[in-house]
Amino acid sequence: MSDESVILAMDLGTSGMKVALITVGGKVLGWDSESVKLILTQDGGAEQDPQEWWQAFLKAAGRLVARGLTPLDNIKAVCCSTQGEGTIPVDQNGNALMNCVLWMDMRGEKFLKQQFKGLINMTGAGINNTLRWIRLTGGMPSMTGKDPAAHMLLIRDAYPEVYARTYKFLNVLDFLNLKLTGRFTATFDSILTSWVTDNRDPDRIHYDADLVKRSGIDSDKLPEIVKCTDIIGEIKCEVADALGLKPGVKVVAGAIDNTAAAIGAGTVGDFDTHLYIGTSSWMAAHVPFKKTDIVSSMASVPCAVPGRYLLTALQATAGGNLTFLRDNIIYHKDELLQEADVPDIFKVLDQITERTPAGSNGVIYTPWIWGERAPVEDRTLRAGIYNLSLNNHREDIIRAFLEGIAMNTRWLMNPFEKFMGRKLQRINIVGGGAQSNVWCQIFADVLNVEIRQVSDPVQANARGAAWIGAVGLGEIKFGDLQALTQINRTYTPNTANRVLYDDRFDLFKTIYKQMNGIYRKLNS
Repeated sequence: MSDESVILAMDLGTSGMKVALITVGGKVLGWDSESVKLILTQDGGAEQDPQEWWQAFLKAAGRLVARGLTPLDNIKAVCCSTQGEGTIPVDQNGNALMNCVLWMDMRGEKFLKQQFKGLINMTGAGINNTLRWIRLTGGMPSMTGKDPAAHMLLIRDAYPEVYARTYKFLNVLDFLNLKLTGRFTATFDSILTSWVTDNRDPDRIHYDADLVKRSGIDSDKLPEIVKCTDIIGEIKCEVADALGLKPGVKVVAGAIDNTAAAIGAGTVGDFDTHLYIGTSSWMAAHVPFKKTDIVSSMASVPCAVPGRYLLTALQATAGGNLTFLRDNIIYHKDELLQEADVPDIFKVLDQITERTPAGSNGVIYTPWIWGERAPVEDRTLRAGIYNLSLNNHREDIIRAFLEGIAMNTRWLMNPFEKFMGRKLQRINIVGGGAQSNVWCQIFADVLNVEIRQVSDPVQANARGAAWIGAVGLGEIKFGDLQALTQINRTYTPNTANRVLYDDRFDLFKTIYKQMNGIYRKLNS
């Protein structure tokens, strides 16, 4: 065993909790996981139980530490990466007062619109308010109701008894840090979509009193803000005992998933870009300026790297489409599949996709299964399979799913490049979807850029958390990460598919133009 310092990294996504022991050099010594349930409520909500997260962490981390992969003295810190834009009201003792309102929950929409009325719009007196919000924060509350600005209003107006008992509103990351240390904090990135901070200095993110007042939330219910690399305390004794860790292990504040993935992908230099393909997806790059593109719903926002912002363009669902395909269509548990076991579906999809030519024999899939966020923000959009005929087979539909998600990313890439003022030459790909060699090649072909598959791509968030923790401890610097990042394989665009995919992309955009009005009527 090496004496290299090790970080216990937590990666909480929508589908489950992963923990990993990762060296400061980025080597994954081992990992474990526990699934967590998604709760879809009858009134259209999307929730998870924060206590289930915590129990999942204790179980998975306890098993991992017990495997003896590294001497206990080597485990120097715990650092978390989590899903963002969830909201948990907690009391003064740190108890969650209700389930977490998740990033995909839109129940706060009507309360947000009631609170802001004409304050946020691009006409009349609303222009100045909107521009002030953007000038200070880089964005503004989403009218879809999907971010904490709306979640807190949902709780204030629909659950007034919970609001009255709320000591602090915490994001997902903040809640887990509270459980680890007993300290109520938010990080530069986790507080962002409460839209109450002045972000003009990337190294000094702080609350703006006027924005807090306009938010309609009592200022004393907002937590202290810290840097992602700050040591916020030591792990509580009872937690250390439960995990089998020695006392004195530090807790570094950590980051939400897109911030951590940018670090774990090794893309810390200016304009270095990564693509994350998980349940949702995003494209992101560190940039030396604060900027907002309202039309394309993207902005450069606070992050973990000093003096820099993270240009982040989020899309609503990516791998979530494949989960839907697997669970609701191919292996839906009904009379057609009473007793069958579901195999490793993504390996199977890879094998099937290889048998189908580029273009999916004419089938086109639009992956807006939960609306879209960028380059258009429209919660009424829905997924669709187009141009099916009696000549098509299941293989065509499966490949069309993969190509459709890649097309959606290309739709995002054009304004992304314009935002940065330069063409992309290469992209580091991470997340669960990056495990698929076939999909990586499809991305290279559709985007017409070199795709670099980062080693252990599914551990990018955990690796990012570990590296943020290592920087917080002073073990490494962010500038060291490019050399530490291992690339498993590089995919170059296949020129034979260029004309085909250019044509399909034009059709993809035409489908949006033709269908968005219909979806709005169906789903408003």
